[in-house]
Amino acid sequence: MPNFELELNGPNLIQESERRGSARSLFWPWCGANVSLLALSYGAFFLGFGISFKQATFAAIIGTVLSFLVVGFSSLAGKKSNAPTMILSRATFGVKGNVVPGALSYLIFVGWETVLVSLATLATGTVFARIGNLNHDLALIIGFVIAVSLTVFGGVLGFATIMKLQKWLTLVTVVMTVLYIALTIDSVNWQAVSSIKDGTSQGFIGALIFGITGIGLGWVNSAADYSRYLPRSVSSKTVVGWTVLGASLVPIILVIYGSALAGSSKELSDAIAMDPIGALTTLLPTWYLIPFALVAVLGLVGGAILDLYSSGLTLVSIGLPVKRHIAASIDAAIMLIGTIYIVWFADSFFVPFQGFLITLGVPVAVWSAIFVADVIMRKAPYSEKDLFNPAGRYGAWNKTSLGLMVVGSIVGWGLVTNTFASWLSWQGYLLFLIGGRDGAWAYANVGVIAALIIGFTGHLLLSRRKIQAQEIALS
Repeated sequence: MPNFELELNGPNLIQESERRGSARSLFWPWCGANVSLLALSYGAFFLGFGISFKQATFAAIIGTVLSFLVVGFSSLAGKKSNAPTMILSRATFGVKGNVVPGALSYLIFVGWETVLVSLATLATGTVFARIGNLNHDLALIIGFVIAVSLTVFGGVLGFATIMKLQKWLTLVTVVMTVLYIALTIDSVNWQAVSSIKDGTSQGFIGALIFGITGIGLGWVNSAADYSRYLPRSVSSKTVVGWTVLGASLVPIILVIYGSALAGSSKELSDAIAMDPIGALTTLLPTWYLIPFALVAVLGLVGGAILDLYSSGLTLVSIGLPVKRHIAASIDAAIMLIGTIYIVWFADSFFVPFQGFLITLGVPVAVWSAIFVADVIMRKAPYSEKDLFNPAGRYGAWNKTSLGLMVVGSIVGWGLVTNTFASWLSWQGYLLFLIGGRDGAWAYANVGVIAALIIGFTGHLLLSRRKIQAQEIALS
C-alpha cells in the first residue's frame, strides 16, 4: 500500500538530500495529465479547419511535439535550480515584476482545474443518463465526489503523492482507453476518411497552431514544478525526452483516432463539437458505459491534479504568506465552488469562459517564450538568495521583459479572432494586415505564433548581455 505524505516544501529550492529519481519518472505525471478522452474531440476540431485526415495527422504530431518541447525545455530550469517554475520566473521578470505573469498563470490554473473537474462531473451524468437506471442528479453527485476527492487529495498532499497517484491513473486510463478504441474501431469508415480533400495552407497552419496552444503550451508555467526534485547530474536530454514522450504519446494517438472517427461521420463530428463526452458514448455498447465514465473522469482528473498543485505553488510565489498546502486548499475551495456553479446553476458558462481563458493564453504564450529563451541562455544555476531578494542581482522589476509581454500581447490579440463571447470581439484589430477578419488567415490564430516569436527572439536579443553579466557575477 503506497504511503502518502504531505509535502512540506513550498516555493523554496529543494535541498540536495531530497533530490532523487531519474528523468524517466517524469513520464508518469505528464502522461497522466494528458490521457483524456477529450483529446478525441480535438480530432473533430482539427478537421473543422477544412483540412484532410492526412493534414490533421501531421498537424497533431507536429503541434503536440513542438508544444511539449517547450514544456521539456522549461523543465530544465527545475532540474538546474530545483525551484518551482513561477519562482524561477523571477530571474526573468524581477522579484516583484514576476507578479504579473504569476497572476496570469494563477488564473489559468484555477480556471482549467475548475473546467476539468466540471467536465468530469458532467461526463458522469451524461453516461448514466444513457443507461437510464440512475437518477441524473445522483450520477452528477457521484462524479463530483470522485473528481473533487482525487484532485484535492493529490493537489494538496503534493509532489510525492502526485508521482504515485499519476502512475496508477495513467496505467488504468491507458488500458481502458485502448479498450475504447477496440470497441469503436468498426465505426471508422476509412474510405470516407481518405476521401476528404486537402485543405488550404492557412487551414493547416490554423490546425497546427490549435494543436500547439490547445494541447501543450498551457503546461509551460508548471513544467519545473515536477522536475525540481531531480538531481542536477541528470542528463538534460533525458529530462526533455521523457517529458515530451510522456506528454505527447497518448494525445497524438487520440487526436488522430478522433480525426478518423469525425471524418467517418458528419453527424458524429457535429455532435462531438457540441457534446464530446455524450457523442463518444453513442458508439459504445451499454455494458462499457460505466467503465467509460470511469476513464473519462480519471483522464480529466489527471490534469486537474497537476493544475491544483501548481496553482498552490503559484499563489505562494506571488506573495500569499501561507504554506503551499494551505494555498492549494484555498484553490481547492475556489475550484469546488466554481464546479458547483457550473454543473448545477450556470446556463451558459463554458463558452464565454473558454473565450476568457483563450484571451489569457496570448500573454501566457509570450511569457512562455520569454521564459524558455531565458532557460536556454542561462548556463549556471539560479542564485537562490537573489530569487527572494528584490535588491539582488535579478532586481525588483525587469522592465524589458515586462515590456516584451505587453508588446507580444498587443500584437497577439490583434491577430486572433475570438468568437466565444461578444465582449471579446475587440480582438483581431490587426487582421487587416493579412486579409481582414473575413480573410483566409482570420481563423488561423497566427497571433499566438507572433506572440511566441516576439517573446523568444526579443528576449534573446535584448537580455543576452544582462544574463551573461549575472552569470559572471555568480562565478
